[in-house]
Amino acid sequence: MYPTLPQTLHYQLDFSRYHEHIAEVSLTFTAHTDNPTVWLPTWIAGSYLIREFARNITVLTANIGDKTDEKGDNRVERCQKIDKNHWQITAQTGEKITLHYEVYAYDLSVRTAYFDQTRLYGNFTSLAVAVAGLESCPILVELICPNAFFDNAYHDGNEVSLTTALPEKMHQQREQTIYQLRADNYEHLTDSPFEIAVQDSFDLDVIVKKNNEETSIPHRFFVSGQHHSYLERLHNDLSKICQTYVNWLGDTPFADYTFMTLATGSEYGGLEHLSSTSLVTPRDDLPTFAEQKEPSEAYQTFLGLCSHEYFHAWWVKTVRPDVMLNADLNQLFSHEAPSPLLWVFEGFTSYIDDFMLQKSGVISQDSYLKLLNTQINRYYQTQGRALQTVAESSYDAWLKLYRNDENTANAGISYYNKGALVALCLDLTLKQFGKRLFDIVKIFYQMAKNQPNQRFGMNNENLDSVIKTLMPADVWQDFRANYIDGTTELPLFELLNREGVHVKRQSDLVIWGIKTVNDPMGLKIQRVIRNSQASHAGLSAHDVIVAMNGIKASEKQLKHLQKLQTITGEPIVCHVFRRDELLVLTVNPSDKSQFVQPENWHLSAQKSLEFLHF
Repeated sequence: MYPTLPQTLHYQLDFSRYHEHIAEVSLTFTAHTDNPTVWLPTWIAGSYLIREFARNITVLTANIGDKTDEKGDNRVERCQKIDKNHWQITAQTGEKITLHYEVYAYDLSVRTAYFDQTRLYGNFTSLAVAVAGLESCPILVELICPNAFFDNAYHDGNEVSLTTALPEKMHQQREQTIYQLRADNYEHLTDSPFEIAVQDSFDLDVIVKKNNEETSIPHRFFVSGQHHSYLERLHNDLSKICQTYVNWLGDTPFADYTFMTLATGSEYGGLEHLSSTSLVTPRDDLPTFAEQKEPSEAYQTFLGLCSHEYFHAWWVKTVRPDVMLNADLNQLFSHEAPSPLLWVFEGFTSYIDDFMLQKSGVISQDSYLKLLNTQINRYYQTQGRALQTVAESSYDAWLKLYRNDENTANAGISYYNKGALVALCLDLTLKQFGKRLFDIVKIFYQMAKNQPNQRFGMNNENLDSVIKTLMPADVWQDFRANYIDGTTELPLFELLNREGVHVKRQSDLVIWGIKTVNDPMGLKIQRVIRNSQASHAGLSAHDVIVAMNGIKASEKQLKHLQKLQTITGEPIVCHVFRRDELLVLTVNPSDKSQFVQPENWHLSAQKSLEFLHF
């Protein structure tokens, strides 16, 4: 678009106001065109929702080098905002420009940034504006930390350190410490988060074997936040998982890899990056010194999170939806980039992440079947599976997935959940023809390695083409029509039974079709299932039932009245608060004796399962 001048963009982030959750940011560059434009992403790769990061930025001002006021000082001008995430600077080609702005950061998630007296964490998508036309220029970033931060963060004899996948250097001065980071370009910068905090860590080596030679790929694991974890156990288990991935895929798309983890009370999530991942986990999910040989369910959850995000280095960062290969980053990150293939990327990953836990030997076959059980039960608890296809769920991610509400399970299906089970069904279908789902991944990864930039963009056409080399075209077309582009019930149990997995149906009673939690006033409704007794009575999510047939509402009372209703056939009168208004609603008996929703299926196997190996 513009003639690019050879230059390095220089960012400075000053954290002197960390107690206010603010960073003062400057960017220095030379104008490559008249009236250059700067912009900030509206979303972050891997999390498909417009998040409007610009909302946390205050006014941008520009110090233009050769413009002076009447005193001879450089003149500071206010940048003109031309839309929600773009600003224009009044300057001429060749002039030196230094931008100044503030960023507010107090989001504990892995998607944005967080600054306080214990932790400085950031994704540059929400911190560093880009210069339109100079996105491919190399970048120098200086993180400036006052010594007071180190004094506040120092804890239990542990010192503060920096973690990032970017090359870095540290310079200590009298009143501050400066970390210098370098990135190849803006994409590299925004796909490499950083954290400055008290951290525990360990190193692990993963071996790539090729042509009778072994190459060690350094991996680093860091955890911050208060925790008392058995890191030696985590080191051993994570080493096995990572090595299993590399043995399967042959090599890595990165030269080294960094796990960044924050331990909290209850937050959970992860986000993949080019050569790192950022994780947040309940501290209770980390391994304890009392951990048994078979990991606890909580610890399995954390290992599954690590496995999931690690695989994304191959399967999202290297092979990715074709819409995510847009070379114009300004265009890509200023608008939604919908794809009908997130069921492939997140669904395959959600199947493979747990699969690899047992493949690596970290968990047993029985534990794996329990994890698979959880996916299956979640699927059957989601009425929306009959309304929304998994391809539609993928395309609608920008509108629905990150905006869950009380109607979500009634109206749609998660491309993570159904995508994982579609992957299972596709894997077991391919197995009948001597192939596996893992062959699809390896073929696409090889195609990526053959590209100049070592990336490949998947679309429906090349996905169809690859799968048709592994199974008959008509079988794949029927599979796609029924289970991907259609809402036909998945053939889960037929395929699992064929593999020696025994399935037992255990239906639980869901009284009136509502899910409730205890409330000081009675029972608060979390969710109402469509076409249930509750929905016909007019009960809604967020209602608080305070009394039923004149008695204070409770779980015990609800069960008692449900049993009584099946015998007498009498209606039950509920007094309900909706917001601050009292309603009187009548729940009539169902045409059936009770409202039943398939809640639990139990999977078991009497012998070692062949399909758990490849």
